[in-house]
Amino acid sequence: MTDQNRTKFKTVYPVRHRTTAEEVAVQIRGMIHRAELQPGEQLPPERDLARMLGVSRPTLRAGISSLAAMGVVRSRPGAGTFVVEEEVSPSLDSGPLRMMASLQGFTSAEMFEARRALEMAIAGLAAERATGDQMVPIAEEITEMYTSLNQPEEFLIHDMRFHQFVAAASGNRILTALMNMVATILSDARKRTVNSAKDLKESAEMHRQIYRAIKDRDPVRACDAMRDHLVRAQKAQQLESVVPGGVSND
Repeated sequence: MTDQNRTKFKTVYPVRHRTTAEEVAVQIRGMIHRAELQPGEQLPPERDLARMLGVSRPTLRAGISSLAAMGVVRSRPGAGTFVVEEEVSPSLDSGPLRMMASLQGFTSAEMFEARRALEMAIAGLAAERATGDQMVPIAEEITEMYTSLNQPEEFLIHDMRFHQFVAAASGNRILTALMNMVATILSDARKRTVNSAKDLKESAEMHRQIYRAIKDRDPVRACDAMRDHLVRAQKAQQLESVVPGGVSND
């Protein structure tokens, strides 16, 4: 790594405690969008990049793995990790789906059913394909969920990140994109009711069961755990929507 590159990056990212793999991915994408990293350019060596971002090397690897699943970077055996020539992001705009849902009168039940189908497949693939580095941010989000049991809105953020990291670990960018579209719409609706949530600890435990199944390389158990979680999540959201101040999403 040249002294010029060190100068280019070292003042941009101060050391931050508890930086997650997702934040690493956001920071690297910011470097790409600001043209600090050009299409086709190799990322700095792992040790140097971890120091720049103020993160551990396992967290850095997890962030890079997430970007690789999104098609933002590509690893070349024996050569390093490079920014792809043309970034392909799985984060599709949910606007068209929102418009279709409004015009066609899609119900939340139909949206949840679609999400279950997508995420059960994703969980199964993640159990088969997830690397050790990809498991790190999934575990981090579970820890954050337990930390924010008394902060429903914060809990919901980590809940969503958990599902995004599991999707990235599936290695299928199409499923990841579709999941993000559907889950974003349902998450936006949940934001209006989540402060009425009764048992977030149960939800955190169900996420942990999904994590354990993926870590154990058990696709069937991972699919079942994801299905059970989303069924419970749908019932919880329905209960939240009928309390005073809640908003029905059907």
